[in-house]
Amino acid sequence: MRMFKKVLAGFVAAAMVATMAGCGSSNSSTKDSGSDKAAAEATTEAAAPAKVLNTNAANKLIYCITPSTSNPYFGTVQTACKEEGEKLGYKVKCVSHDDDATKQSELFDTAISEGASAIVCDNAGADASIEAVQKAYDAGIPTFMVDREINKEGLCVSQIVANNDQGAQAAAEALVEATGGKGDYAELLGLESDTNCQVRSNAFHRVLDQTDMKMVAQQSANWDQTEGQSKAETILQQYPDITAIVCGNDTMACGAAAAVAAANLDHDVYIIGVDGSDDMRDNIKDGKALATALQQIDQITRNAVTQANDYLTKGTTGLEEKQLVDCVVITKDNADKLANFVYTE
Repeated sequence: MRMFKKVLAGFVAAAMVATMAGCGSSNSSTKDSGSDKAAAEATTEAAAPAKVLNTNAANKLIYCITPSTSNPYFGTVQTACKEEGEKLGYKVKCVSHDDDATKQSELFDTAISEGASAIVCDNAGADASIEAVQKAYDAGIPTFMVDREINKEGLCVSQIVANNDQGAQAAAEALVEATGGKGDYAELLGLESDTNCQVRSNAFHRVLDQTDMKMVAQQSANWDQTEGQSKAETILQQYPDITAIVCGNDTMACGAAAAVAAANLDHDVYIIGVDGSDDMRDNIKDGKALATALQQIDQITRNAVTQANDYLTKGTTGLEEKQLVDCVVITKDNADKLANFVYTE
């Protein structure tokens, strides 16, 4: 995954002009050409939404919009957002879009109508979410994306995600070490409209395709544990001798672990995932799974809230829009150091 860099020169120039005019800055940026016309355009772009931002900032309201908290990963997003926001003096409203882009759009409408100071969002699709974020941008409400990116730059103030490429690659390397790079395996994909799904799959294959391991089945289980278990059961019936099941997240991996346990096979099936959930940690400690890549979502979310506060109070986060936070590989050796998506050295 590459780090995208945001052009900031025009933003700084516009913010300086806006500050002299008594207004804050916006999340739009314009390249500084050195011409009076460009400076004037930058000032106009920055000043218009800034008035709305200053008004909304006084409301001290952060909306946190995530997928369903039936997945503890997203529950952690809401908990961290609420705790960090309240610590900074904000009221935090937490709602779920259930990976439904239409519902997400309606929730953005509600946040806008209530004059939210900022929106922290774990979105419902990289492309499907652009329209909702655009509405917030047009209303002068800054959005801070966590966990999942959208496929457009400049609409969000920050997009903070785990380094899924690095994490999935490290989990795959742990699998190769355990298997000696031999054996058949199956892959459970996540929600295919989610950018993370393909990023993680590509990283798995960058490692596994260089070994003697062979993929015999690949199915989407949409990040869901029940579906992950069902898909794994079907795969095990068809391929009872497989060596491993590679999963795009821990929820599906826990479902796969349950399927393997129920199958009563006479050999080990190594299971890897990505997320770093407590359920996956327990499966690893019990020998039912091999490894996961901890996405430090608690820290990612707290970073987003801190940056929202910085933006609302200072007019800038001082950071690039696209930000990556490295994952921590969790195995039986260090599983005791993981709790609630927080790794303690």
